[in-house]
Amino acid sequence: MNWKAIILPSAYFALFALSAFAMFWWERRKRGTHVPFGRDLRLVRTAGETHVRAVRRFDEDFLSIWLLAGLAPCLAGIIILEVFSLLKDWWIWVGVGLTLAGFVLGFVLATRWILERLKQRSEHYLGFFGERVVADFLEPLKVSGWRVYHDMPGETGRERFNIDHVVIGPGGVFAIETRTRPKDGAREGRDDFKVFFDGEQLDWPWGEDRYGIDLAMGNAKWLKNWLVKTTGVLTDVIPVLALPGWSVEAPAHSSLRVVNPSWLPDIIDVNVPAVLSAKQIELCARQVEQRCRDVEY
Repeated sequence: MNWKAIILPSAYFALFALSAFAMFWWERRKRGTHVPFGRDLRLVRTAGETHVRAVRRFDEDFLSIWLLAGLAPCLAGIIILEVFSLLKDWWIWVGVGLTLAGFVLGFVLATRWILERLKQRSEHYLGFFGERVVADFLEPLKVSGWRVYHDMPGETGRERFNIDHVVIGPGGVFAIETRTRPKDGAREGRDDFKVFFDGEQLDWPWGEDRYGIDLAMGNAKWLKNWLVKTTGVLTDVIPVLALPGWSVEAPAHSSLRVVNPSWLPDIIDVNVPAVLSAKQIELCARQVEQRCRDVEY
């Protein structure tokens, strides 16, 4: 067996990968060494923070993912071919066939893996942009004294999650879940931009489901219990499901508000009776802000 044909490509692959990982590690390590502000500085989360972090992780790891997915099939093919080169006669052609089959299989699997990762990145970016859309419609509420927070972390046991938007003001507390769903065809006779909510499920152009409903309800329930424990303020938390880009038809009175984001200023601030005092607003806002202040350089 010609071990050089195996050892040299393997050594090159290993050296190149280790060098790339070392450069990435060094860049991350020195990232915070010459910043003009204190290392203990923590900023409040912005809209879509969880999605942004996922996209950033993908971008930072993309080169290593590409190397692993692209070079691994080549290296495996070389090894298989060298092993079968020890054989004679027609077995050599069997080895060549198996090598090609192994390479093609590895190439297909690697390509599908990369495409899946790219799809996940695309979904995270879509989710981030949808939350930014909602945040823009919530911004005017600050003029009326409402406190607006984004991507609030939460946990239930070992399960971690986030509440996309929390709005606190005289009219109470709102927990808003944003679901950014692409338009993907429609049944005959249906508009591809309308979604109906009957109080139980969502009727999309292509079918019915409870996409985001249970999550929005659960987040509001968790936030209500958490505020009672941390502030002593007992108030209902109103769950809202925001669907950017969709025309929504929903009942006027429901335990869950399903809305287009453009409706948010009206349902939160217009003709809403005051249920929280200034002191209660400050107590709740202080606790939520403390939990959201975890963004570091």
